[in-house]
Amino acid sequence: MLVTILIKWLLLIHITATCYSTEKCSKNGDCTSLPSSKTDQVSSKYTSKADNDKWDDYLKIITKAVSSFKDCKNDRCGCYKKVIDNDLKPWRLKKGITKEIFDKAANQGSHRGAEKGSHYQIINHKVYRHERCTFPARCKGIEHFLKKIAKKLPNLELIINTHDWPKVPKWDELLPVFSFSKTHNENDIMYPAWSFWEGGPAVWPIFPNGLGRWDVLRKSLQKASDKWPWDKKKSIAFFRGSRTSAERDPLILLSRAKPKLVNASYTKNQAWRSKADTLGEEPAKEVTLEDHCKYKYLFNFRGVAASFRFRHLFLCNSVVLHIGHEWQEFFYPALTPWVHYIPVDPDQRNTEEIIRFAIENDEEMKRLAKRGRDFILNHLRMKDVECYWELLLKQYAKLLKWKPQLNPSFDLVS
Repeated sequence: MLVTILIKWLLLIHITATCYSTEKCSKNGDCTSLPSSKTDQVSSKYTSKADNDKWDDYLKIITKAVSSFKDCKNDRCGCYKKVIDNDLKPWRLKKGITKEIFDKAANQGSHRGAEKGSHYQIINHKVYRHERCTFPARCKGIEHFLKKIAKKLPNLELIINTHDWPKVPKWDELLPVFSFSKTHNENDIMYPAWSFWEGGPAVWPIFPNGLGRWDVLRKSLQKASDKWPWDKKKSIAFFRGSRTSAERDPLILLSRAKPKLVNASYTKNQAWRSKADTLGEEPAKEVTLEDHCKYKYLFNFRGVAASFRFRHLFLCNSVVLHIGHEWQEFFYPALTPWVHYIPVDPDQRNTEEIIRFAIENDEEMKRLAKRGRDFILNHLRMKDVECYWELLLKQYAKLLKWKPQLNPSFDLVS
């Protein structure tokens, strides 16, 4: 009996000591349980495993995307040939483009009465244009490339749309119109945007005359990237731009709620009148493309159509988070989600989660950023743009079912 009592007493002392060692008490006697060192180890191990499991789905997506990705070859515009084939396929199915249907595109306005585009001719290796050009700087950007490749082209004529939005919806009559951007709902033929040379969007005061030449900006952004290598970049998501659509609002609101996670603000645009146009706050100052390179995670949104900033962001050697997938330029299909950039749903319901995933998987993001940058550096050079123009127009010319003749009223593009 005495032995039993003694054993119980010793057990009580042990339990009390153990409990005391795992409690932290305040001066008023309130205690908070703390794990013992052994419990700490188990908890730490469990938390680490939980963290890994938390991001496992994203990591698997990246692994699968990278393992199945095969880099394209620059030979004969190999990275973009499928885009040309797909855009010209409707005309191949029709056995070519007749003069009658071309004239309809040249003379017919849209359903609202606006022109389809500027009418160009390339005759005997010289470029001619109808006097009408809605946006002279944009026409100059296009004409730079047409003049460079004219000596390699047969006689042809084409209609080039210089507006932001496409002109040939699939529900309407099929017409041969070239546009820089479109969605899957249009039959426009994509061409490299004028902004590769001239006529890009003007952003006061940093780009009063529009974005500069692509070849020049490439060099400038590479220098900025070298100045801000990955380990020196701020581990935060970043966006600056005007409120061209409410699609951008969720990121701005997330930034206001969690500024340590996201630095995103609206700037002025031509239509700005009051704080209501910048979601209730004063507009932020514009930020140069080079200064974007200070950040690890850069958001890209569409504008009225595809965003001109997209290709520039990759050159920062930062991770590009691309919102939506509807709007395309000619080089978009060659970029692979989760290999070159992170896709984000337009509703942005998982934006915060994706940003946290990126921050907590730094080495994986460093590799992803490099893949995106390398693609643009290796496959979107100025000579790749020229190659695309040349291959596109050679294939297009084969579809013309008449022999273009110089219109004497057209102006020689000098």
